[in-house]
Amino acid sequence: MSTDLIEVRIHEGIATLHLNRPEKRNAMSDDMRTQFIAALERIASDREIRALVLTGNGKGFCAGGDVAGMERRMQAPAGEVGFNGWARQQRVHYTQSLLHTMPKPTIAAVNGAASGLGADTALACDFIIASSEASFTWSYINRGLIPDGGGMYFLPRRVGLAKAKELIFSGRKVEAEEALRLGIADRLSQAETLLSDAQAWASELSKGSRTALALGKAILNQSFELPAEQVFAQGSQAQGICYTSTEHREAVMAFLEKSAARASKG
Repeated sequence: MSTDLIEVRIHEGIATLHLNRPEKRNAMSDDMRTQFIAALERIASDREIRALVLTGNGKGFCAGGDVAGMERRMQAPAGEVGFNGWARQQRVHYTQSLLHTMPKPTIAAVNGAASGLGADTALACDFIIASSEASFTWSYINRGLIPDGGGMYFLPRRVGLAKAKELIFSGRKVEAEEALRLGIADRLSQAETLLSDAQAWASELSKGSRTALALGKAILNQSFELPAEQVFAQGSQAQGICYTSTEHREAVMAFLEKSAARASKG
């Protein structure tokens, strides 16, 4: 599943995806995004993969968008800049949506600087574990841009609206300890154990029913936007599906058999 700009390793049901452009601190080029999309689509559809860990090769997690690509976009004919930008944004949004809606747990193992789109990409995962060398910065403002990778949606939900505005308006760097205090990161780890800690956490989170995890995540992702009645209604529908799942039947039968064995001994 690996390509030149994306590496994917699968072990015991956990996919570890490495952004592999270390000489550019994994800045996201158009070619890299194409390969990233293909890898995410395959991971999402593979029922044998139970969880995803996302990290970067080298010293950085992801330095954001590729500045060389920005320069090429500015050199396009004036009448094409707007449409070209719109078309590119569709692919950015699709990529982030693949991460956000992945029907299995996702963890960003942030090994170094996560800047701009890199910080947004970490936020698109369910959880973030950061090494002591990690940092986060919503640096779009320094390029005359706004967060386009979901930061304006995800960041306020983690840190509150006022703090999200402060981080986005200033573009300042947030080191690992502060990221944990603010709720940007969920856990900290040492650099040398980051990946193994993330993989162990992914294994712990993905032991349960694949069906229940996928349906529960889909509803939870919408829970801030929907009224309670709609969340309850979606939950009822999802539970009906869970009733028919192999995982539910096997779990109930195992419980009943264990109870019967205890009763016979009593």
